[in-house]
Amino acid sequence: MTHFGTIKSYDSSVGTGRITPEKGGDALGFRKSDLKEGSDAPKPDQRFGYEVKDAENGKRYAINLQAQAAEAAGAAAPAANQAV
Repeated sequence: MTHFGTIKSYDSSVGTGRITPEKGGDALGFRKSDLKEGSDAPKPDQRFGYEVKDAENGKRYAINLQAQAAEAAGAAAPAANQAV
């Protein structure tokens, strides 16, 4: 099941970050290796879809993170409007 959330933080030097679920709850950790291929480094407040993995230690992690197309479209729209 795909969940959605926004990036709370990402440390590119370590390759780890946290994502805050849109439906509430504690932020989940993720690793650079959990980003879908071709994804750029996530930025704070950027919206991502993800799946949740329950680890043996009882913690939950976000995996298979993928930036949402709406973010890319929303970022492109202002540039198109400025050209008009």
